[in-house]
Amino acid sequence: MAISRLSILFWWRKLSKKDLITAAVGLALIVFSYSFLFNHSPDNNTPDFTLNPHSDYVPLTLLSNAKHRGAFCLDGSLPGYHFRQGFGSGSNNWVLHIEGGGWCDSVATCALRKTTPLGSSNHMEQVQFSGILSHNPAQNPDFFNWNKVKIRYCDGSSLTGHSESEFYNGTHLLFRGQLIWEALMDELLAKGMSDARQALLSGCSAGGLATMIHCDDFRAKLSNSAIVKCLADASFFLDEEDINGMRTLQLFYKNVVNLHGASKSLPKDCVDKMDPSLCFFPRQIIQSIKTPIFLVNPAYDFWQIQHVFVPTASDVSGEWQRCRLNIQKCNSHQMDILQGFRNSLLNAIHEFDMSKERGMFINSCFIHCQTWMETWHGLNSPKVNNKTIAEAVGDWYFNKGPAKLVDCPFPCNPSCLNMDFLRA
Repeated sequence: MAISRLSILFWWRKLSKKDLITAAVGLALIVFSYSFLFNHSPDNNTPDFTLNPHSDYVPLTLLSNAKHRGAFCLDGSLPGYHFRQGFGSGSNNWVLHIEGGGWCDSVATCALRKTTPLGSSNHMEQVQFSGILSHNPAQNPDFFNWNKVKIRYCDGSSLTGHSESEFYNGTHLLFRGQLIWEALMDELLAKGMSDARQALLSGCSAGGLATMIHCDDFRAKLSNSAIVKCLADASFFLDEEDINGMRTLQLFYKNVVNLHGASKSLPKDCVDKMDPSLCFFPRQIIQSIKTPIFLVNPAYDFWQIQHVFVPTASDVSGEWQRCRLNIQKCNSHQMDILQGFRNSLLNAIHEFDMSKERGMFINSCFIHCQTWMETWHGLNSPKVNNKTIAEAVGDWYFNKGPAKLVDCPFPCNPSCLNMDFLRA
C-alpha cells in the first residue's frame, strides 16, 4: 500500500476541524477499499467480501475532446473514463457509473486533492470492473453484457463546477465539473451511446449525488424511445444535526457550492427559493427529478455516522469512539440515537417513496457504497426480503416486480456486511 494506515492517521490529526470533514470525505472510499482488501477477515457475523479477482482490469481513456471544450480536472489534466464494450443482446445498452470520493470546499483542500486521482488524471491507473460493472453474469445478471463506463471523478464538486469561480490567482485550480460532464456525454454519444435502447446512469457517494444532479440531463441526451433510468448509491446525504446540535454538512456544502460556483448546475426551481447550498442535498434534488430513479442506501451509512452525525470534534469525551467505528460496539442508548438517525432517513425519502416509477433498497448495514463490488450480487451479498441489490434493481429497471425494499432496524439482518474500523 502506497500510504500506510499509520501515516494517514497522523496526517488526520493535524487537520483543523473544518478541513477534517473535507479530508474525511475524500478518503472515505479509500479507507473503505483498504478495509476490504487488507484488513478484513471473516467471522461469524461478517461475510468475507473482496473484489472479484477474475474481473477484468480496464485501462484509462482520456477525454479526446476535453482540451477543445476546456474540460479539465482540478490540476488542468484531462479527465478520464474506463470503457468496456457490450456484446450480444447488450450491444446497444449502456450502464455508466460515476466514481465517488467526496468534495473539496477550500483552496487548500482542493490543492491537496489535485495531487491525487480525485483531482488529476496524472495519478489515475487502470481499474477493476466489478459489481454493477462486472461482465460475469453470475455476479451481474441483468447488465453483464452492456456497454460499461466508469467515470473518473476529478473536479471535487460532483461534476457541478463552473469556470467563473476560478478567481484564486496563483493556485492553478480549475473548477470545470459541469464542462467535464458535458464533454464526457458528447464523447460517449459519439462512441455509440446515441443509439442506446436502454441506459442506466449510476454512481456511488459523491458520484451518486452527481447522478441525481445530472439524471434528467442524461435522459434528455438520449432517444425518446430509449428506456433511461438512474441509480444513486450511498448518496442520500442528510441535512442532520450532529449529537451536539451542529449542522456540519450544511456548512460544508455551502462552502463547496460557493467555491465551485455549483449553483448553476443545481435545480433552478430549488435555487430560486432557497440558499443554493441547500439544493446540494438529495432531499431537495429529488423533488425536481422526472426520470425514474432508484436509491440504494444503508440506514446506518458509516460515512454519515462518522462525519456528519457523530464527527470526532463533537465527541470530545470519546463516549462514541467505539460505536462510531463499529456499530456492534454501540450500547443501548447509542443504538436508540442511531435508530433516530435511521428514522430521519426514512422520513426524508417519504415523498420519494410515493412515486411508482421510483425504487429503493434500504438495508440495515453499517457500510457506505454497495453497488461496485460483490455486495452487489452474490451468495453472501446483503439481502432484503431475500433479494440482493442487483435483483431489486433489475426488478425495478425491467418492471419485473416490487421495487421498494426497506429493511427492519439493526441488528435484524444477518446478511449484512458491517464494517469494523476498530481493526484499522
